[in-house]
Amino acid sequence: MSLQWTAVATFLYAEVFLVLLLCIPFISPKRWNKIFKSSVIKAIAFYGNTAFMVIIAILVFLLIDAFREVRKYSVTDKVDLSNNPTAIEHIHMKLFRAQRNEYIAGFALLLCLLLRRLATLLSQQATLMASNEACKKQAEGANQAAKMYMDENELLQEKLREAGIEVPEAGKKGVGPQEENKNLKEEVKTLKDELEATKKALQKSDSDVRAMKKQAENLTVEYDRLLEEHSKLLATGDKKSD
Repeated sequence: MSLQWTAVATFLYAEVFLVLLLCIPFISPKRWNKIFKSSVIKAIAFYGNTAFMVIIAILVFLLIDAFREVRKYSVTDKVDLSNNPTAIEHIHMKLFRAQRNEYIAGFALLLCLLLRRLATLLSQQATLMASNEACKKQAEGANQAAKMYMDENELLQEKLREAGIEVPEAGKKGVGPQEENKNLKEEVKTLKDELEATKKALQKSDSDVRAMKKQAENLTVEYDRLLEEHSKLLATGDKKSD
């Protein structure tokens, strides 16, 4: 085997090894995607497209050359070489080598395209898996938020019923969710207004109580003062009578 075909055969064996490595089931596409995005692979892939096109061109050229050799030595049926058995053996040997080289070049070209496609599919699968997980988490978050809103809505309806406000049932016909939500908002607004008015009245009552308390304290002080003056006047009158 010549040097060029030895190199092609070595390249074919390396391709077979890489294909088997990419098909190992316990290595996930995410792991392959991390490997593909590593700094070393990125540095190799920077010139990868150019190298890939050069390799494809070389393999196509070698495949065409092998096909030409096969046709060149496929002349045993057309030429009478019965008087020269050594020439027949030589032609058969050349034909065997040409067919072997044709198979080597053809499978090397096929596996080269297959390797590129496998790497692309693994990267796409890893991206889809990551997107699927993100969508799943987003759906779970939306489901939890919807459940929380439904619980809050039920709690609000219970509070409104306890306050004596009629709340339409959720399953009642003729009342859509938007209308029900609008009614609930109006009732909540009414309750807030009533609560605000109650707070203002309570503050006013508190202010009145404080004012009355202060007035009572002032009256107590004034009463004590008058009582003290009255005692002094009584004491002065007793002295004069003596």
